Amino acid sequence: MHVSDASRHGVMSPMKTILGILCFSLFFGSATSAEIEKTALMCGNEICFYWWPKLSPPKGWHQDQDMSYEIEANALVPDGSTFSKAETVMYAKALYKPRTPETKSVDQLIADDKNEFLNADPNIAVAEAGVINSADGKKFRSFTFFPKNSGNWEQVSYGEEGDFYLIFAVSSKSMKGLEHTQDAYKELVSHYRE
Repeated sequence: MHVSDASRHGVMSPMKTILGILCFSLFFGSATSAEIEKTALMCGNEICFYWWPKLSPPKGWHQDQDMSYEIEANALVPDGSTFSKAETVMYAKALYKPRTPETKSVDQLIADDKNEFLNADPNIAVAEAGVINSADGKKFRSFTFFPKNSGNWEQVSYGEEGDFYLIFAVSSKSMKGLEHTQDAYKELVSHYRE
């Protein structure tokens, strides 16, 4: 879902704003919460809900807010760049468990992602890359997804907090870019807390 530029910049009727806040409160009020940013915005004639892990970008990085709404994740890019132009980007998603009832566990989420990557490119190399602990001691299992010839080199870490499955990813157009970003990526995951 895309958010119209007008609603993203706060140009909404007072009634739509009140309706959005009311729906947001009802929808998220009872959720056991990790440290999740929750936003409800008007998308044409309906309300769109966005949530992603609340993060402090590592030094030299910033949030690309427009891309965050477009990909429904907290999108981070190196300072001086944009998500579409950067060699390497990072992003974090929060999947609200009641809205993904087909996913029963983190293990299933990982298996589904592996299948999705392999269906897109059967030659991709998938490997477990250890565990990164969050600031509150949660263990995030990491995997690498490396293309055989061309594509993006990615590392993805999976975990859960309360009513959310969490996904942290770094994606680069080159192996060198991925390696160069490892410290910032590990800092991003290890500083996250519920």
